Amino acid sequence: MAMRARQKIRAPRRGPTANKTDDFDSNWNVISSALRQIHTKNASNLSFEQLYRKAYNSVLMTRGNELYGHVQGWEQQWLEDEVRKRVTAAISPVLLLGKDPADVQDQANERRAAGEKFLEIMRESWEDHQLCMNMTTDVLMYMDRVVTSDHKKPSTYVAAMALFRDYVLHSPIRDDSDMTVGDVLKSTILFLIHLERFGHVIDRHLIRHCVYMLEGLYETIQEEESKKLYLTMFEPAFLETSKRFYHDEGKRLLETADATVFCKRAQERIAEERERCTYTLSPLTEPKIKEVLDNELIRAHISEVISLEGTGVRTMIDNDRLDALQSIYVLSARVDSKKPPLTAAVQKRIVEIGREINASAIQQAQAPAAKPAEKTADGAKKAAEKEKPVNQQTASAIKWVDDVLALKTKFDKIWEKSFQSDQVMQSSITTSFSEFINTNTRSSEHLSLFFDENLKKGIKGKTDDEVDALLENGITLLRYVKDKDLFEAYYKKHLSRRLLMKRSVSMDAERQMISKMKMEVGNQFTQRLESMFKDMTISEDLTTSYKKHIQQSGDPDQKRVDLDINVLTSTMWPMEIMSNTRDDQVQLSCIFPKEIDSVRQSFEKFYLDKHNGRKLSWQASMGTADIRATFHRSNGKVQRHELNVSTYAMVILMLFNDVESGESLTFEEILERTRIPEHDLKRNLQSLAVAPKTRVLRKDPMSKDVNPGDKFFFNNEFQSPFMKVRIGVVSGGASKVENQDQRKETEKRMNDERGASIEAAVVRIMKQRKKLVHSQLMTEVLSQLSSRFSPDVNMIKKRIESLIDREYLERVHDDPPTYGYLA
Repeated sequence: MAMRARQKIRAPRRGPTANKTDDFDSNWNVISSALRQIHTKNASNLSFEQLYRKAYNSVLMTRGNELYGHVQGWEQQWLEDEVRKRVTAAISPVLLLGKDPADVQDQANERRAAGEKFLEIMRESWEDHQLCMNMTTDVLMYMDRVVTSDHKKPSTYVAAMALFRDYVLHSPIRDDSDMTVGDVLKSTILFLIHLERFGHVIDRHLIRHCVYMLEGLYETIQEEESKKLYLTMFEPAFLETSKRFYHDEGKRLLETADATVFCKRAQERIAEERERCTYTLSPLTEPKIKEVLDNELIRAHISEVISLEGTGVRTMIDNDRLDALQSIYVLSARVDSKKPPLTAAVQKRIVEIGREINASAIQQAQAPAAKPAEKTADGAKKAAEKEKPVNQQTASAIKWVDDVLALKTKFDKIWEKSFQSDQVMQSSITTSFSEFINTNTRSSEHLSLFFDENLKKGIKGKTDDEVDALLENGITLLRYVKDKDLFEAYYKKHLSRRLLMKRSVSMDAERQMISKMKMEVGNQFTQRLESMFKDMTISEDLTTSYKKHIQQSGDPDQKRVDLDINVLTSTMWPMEIMSNTRDDQVQLSCIFPKEIDSVRQSFEKFYLDKHNGRKLSWQASMGTADIRATFHRSNGKVQRHELNVSTYAMVILMLFNDVESGESLTFEEILERTRIPEHDLKRNLQSLAVAPKTRVLRKDPMSKDVNPGDKFFFNNEFQSPFMKVRIGVVSGGASKVENQDQRKETEKRMNDERGASIEAAVVRIMKQRKKLVHSQLMTEVLSQLSSRFSPDVNMIKKRIESLIDREYLERVHDDPPTYGYLA
């Protein structure tokens, strides 16, 4: 295999030392001549190889430092004699009229033309200088590598850039002036930007090239990023003039524009400045000009914009101006993530509208009932009118919920579309709804009535999705109700009526509602409600078993009455709805007709045989009965109807089986023979003898009220187009708003239940902690019970004292007050 001989590159031999000086001068003459041709754009005939060798030889002759100095001196002279002269000649007197762009607005067009001409000269001078120095650097590459690195000097290119800075930009425009070329450059760019802000069209590309120059020059030879002339010389002035401009613009817009226009203009300015930093100035400036905009245009004025009379947030909300609300939200979010002025305005408006809804509900409930169109001798219309105030109050309660739901829907839409589902805004909206909803002391009752109305008839004809949405809307309001235990009490009362009176349209919807409540407020909240459904299911099975038992017994008398029974657990059902007697009255058991009483005794024996030790308490006030009635009219015709009545009404009607035709029973006689509570008796007699469409009894004298001494006759002349006639109890089965007395009784029961809940919570906490300071105990009790109701601090203190008296707790220390648990 043939081997190639190694070759060795030898450095050029050094010539005689006597000629070093002459050779350097000769080399420099060639190089300086070449520099002039490069700068005068006449370098096409130059031999860069020859020039490189000249510089190379000079360095080899240890004359590199001299060559470096000669090049810098030549460049300095060129910049002073040629470039500076050309640049200063382009400075028109109109560019010197004022440093503030606003000072020369009247000569905008003239100054713009002069400014763009000046910037064009600056751009050309800078780009020529860069091009020439790139070519020069190529020639002096060896010198740069040896001299600048060994002697820690800046490269030829870097040094030449510094010369341009010092002898062009920092040079005075005239020998007798303190203003530099850089000052004129800065004021010219600022003026053109000022014009653009007022809608003029400027040469962005030209300004961008001048910005490139400022970004390529540094205050120091080390070329630190923070020392760019753009950052030290131009940007501070740009930000300061922008600060003044937007300060004035904000004041001007507030004086001349409405809130929507202000927001629109502010967003336009934001977009303009972002675009200006991208295409005209430098991306480095974007976060800084953003801060100027945020401080001077938005933060300084956003509160005033939000509260502008007739155009601010209040008007935007009232008129559903979602786009305008979105604009004001975006601006608010830019300057503060918590958006306090906006959240305060939204909260204020929600509470205002909510209080209007509350006031409207009270006004509607208290408004006098409309007078009947005509009066009749028998007073039938008067009887009907008696219920109007009750129905009016109930309708007002349901309308209150509908209005609150409509308001919630409105703000849900605003929150989603305008506030971009912002969690801070959601929290403020939730707080506001909770505030005005709980200002209405009857909100729990009204919400329960809303559910009651819809579950009785409001969901008829609705799809499953519509039913689910309806229930979910109600649950949404339940989240805002603080006293959930009070809502539970009302819901339990209304549910019991729906179940016992068979008024529910859909049991599936009822159970769906319980499931939603369980998910929202927990299992403890729905435990009693679920027990009520369980009782109804067990009662159905019990009724079936009893009927089989009757069939197997073969007793013919038992077949006369078909019995459906509901056995209720007394601790789970609201027993106060079973009777209308006051606490200071003794309620006597109703006297049933013998046909009914025998069935009652039969079932009671059947039940107690299965459940020894239990006690049944019969509640006739909540039952219903289907009875067949025969009416012998005076014309000889016989009419039969099937009447659906309350259990009390059945007891009353069956009394007339033993009364001869044409004879009567007085109110006192009926009261004595039935032992029906007087209040219930009056209501049932009103339904049977006063209501025009269900008058199966005749009353003497005829009036809307039932009074002692009134006589009642069986009305054989009763007529109805229907075979089956339902006779409801006046103010009986319908759920309605409580009157003041009922409200006081409910509050009393709730206070008793809350007291027991507080004591249970205190005992649980102390049993676990053994010893606890008073303030900590109060905090933990409030925390545990807050999901059900807002405990009163004084009530907690009283219950703690009661537990101490009953020796569940003891005082350990007085300072600070500390309690101990007694096992």
